[in-house]
Amino acid sequence: QVQLVESGGGSVQAGGSLRLSCVGSGYTYRSYCMGWFRQAPGKEREGVAAIFTGGSNTYYSDSVKGRFTISLDSAKNTIYLQMNNLKPEDTAMYYCAADFTMTAIQAIYAGRPYEYKYLGQGTQVTVSS
Repeated sequence: QVQLVESGGGSVQAGGSLRLSCVGSGYTYRSYCMGWFRQAPGKEREGVAAIFTGGSNTYYSDSVKGRFTISLDSAKNTIYLQMNNLKPEDTAMYYCAADFTMTAIQAIYAGRPYEYKYLGQGTQVTVSS
């Protein structure tokens, strides 16, 4: 059973930084995709960053490009999202996600978002102005 456990959310003032972590378990794939989605109240879920564990290729949404960095520690099955220069519009529930399909991998290479199959419980990020 795939499990994704996030940590690191919290409250910060605009311009500040936070680092999210996500530990994955319950799978044996070695090359797959992990990423971060977010959803604010009344808005659709948005894929903000993703990484392919087999080659470290990454995807970022335009809204976070240049401010957020996704990274991977393969030995720990853990991904991180370093969020700098946070803005009030970054306020949302952030979900760790994983997908083991070729379609997800192709999406990262193509630089487009993709809805991942597995999601964690989420961690809240609140940015005040």
